Amino acid sequence: MSIIIMILLLSFLILVHEAGHFMAARMLGIKVDKFGFGLPIGPTLWSKKIGDVEVLVHACLLGGYVAFPDDDKESDLPLDSKDRFVNRPVWQRMIVISAGVIANIIIAILLVMFTATVWGKLPSGNYQIFINNITAEKNESIWNSGIKKNDKIVKINGSDIRSTYAISLYSKNSARNDGKINKDFASNMLDKLKKLNPSVDADKIIANEVKINLPNTETIEPQLQIGDEELKGYAPYKNNEIQLSEEQIKLRDKILQKEFYISDGSYTLKDLAYALSDGLKPVNITVLRNGKEINLKPVYPNKDGIMGISMAAKQDLVETKNPVAIFKESCKYIWEQTYMLVYGLWQLFSGKIPVKDLHGIVVIAKIGGDVIQNSGIFSGLLLTAMISMDLALVNFLPIPALDGGHFMFLLIEKLRGRPLNQENIDKISNIFFLLLILLMILIIFNDVYALLKHQL
Repeated sequence: MSIIIMILLLSFLILVHEAGHFMAARMLGIKVDKFGFGLPIGPTLWSKKIGDVEVLVHACLLGGYVAFPDDDKESDLPLDSKDRFVNRPVWQRMIVISAGVIANIIIAILLVMFTATVWGKLPSGNYQIFINNITAEKNESIWNSGIKKNDKIVKINGSDIRSTYAISLYSKNSARNDGKINKDFASNMLDKLKKLNPSVDADKIIANEVKINLPNTETIEPQLQIGDEELKGYAPYKNNEIQLSEEQIKLRDKILQKEFYISDGSYTLKDLAYALSDGLKPVNITVLRNGKEINLKPVYPNKDGIMGISMAAKQDLVETKNPVAIFKESCKYIWEQTYMLVYGLWQLFSGKIPVKDLHGIVVIAKIGGDVIQNSGIFSGLLLTAMISMDLALVNFLPIPALDGGHFMFLLIEKLRGRPLNQENIDKISNIFFLLLILLMILIIFNDVYALLKHQL
């Protein structure tokens, strides 16, 4: 039932989008031939002429369209008729094209404010993170840290922790022997090597068979520091550590935990300093237990950046009991969530999100159903609001076959003062439409595969 509810909510968003196009056209006196709910694939479930508009409901509900006389190649309207969409002023066509996106934005805002009003609270975006169990191998450091079940993680390396993402970010970037080193720590290591080996030139290849005394490597690297914006996911984390070369990594594996090194005539003292600097990276966790903050012993994630704990997250809610709080918190929620959506789109188009991680309507319905079942209808409405905002953002991208592409062509027409070649526009749009269909097929495959493999 929860999945069905989510599918109905998604269908509602599509209806809202197409209604935006339709209402804008009617308000401007533009003729509309058809208003279709669903895609014209398979049978038509219902159709009726209402006024001069034919309203249709198709079996494939996840879609919709508004058809103008221009879309009917057999239309007997004269080519110069004002009832043809293409003959309307550019500014009117721009309004109609963008109206669907505007409708999705408006409904997103209304859904959030409705939830804030009726539910009386909104998610803050901050989570309380509790320890469920230790899942690491028995030889991992987490077992000796003093961590206990039901401990609440409040800080890592001095940073306030408000999400599991923040914990994963610290853990992943603190992996042992990951081939990345702290520049200052490496510089200090080089100074120690120079003091132990004063006769060796730091910048020259060490002669063959020369014995090099190595410093004590028990000294731990400085703890990693990550900013609040990165921990919230509002900005990408840029690791400023130095990447070791393959040869330096091989050297590291030879000399770690040794007191001296016999040169083979391949490395400099600087290479040795870099190799010795790639070791353990502490994750210093502060937990809240029985009302008291406790600093645990350092934890050292494994080579994959995993500490080995399972966690439970409980989101903090902000009360919205009065009009001021409703407006303020709704605006804050919409701003933060939209920022994340834009950031996600940037990650996608910059290639940082792999194709295999792209998902669509099937997974959205599954996840949305789970959200409704586990967290209630209001959480489902908030998810629907953000999907509506996402639909608006994606639809307005300047890609032919999307609303943003049509708007782009109209803008070019306005700037150049004369219409573009419609035949060329149609060819370009058809090519991109085909690409979008292929992308949809790929995304549906990803969805089905992920569900069959229980990856969601």
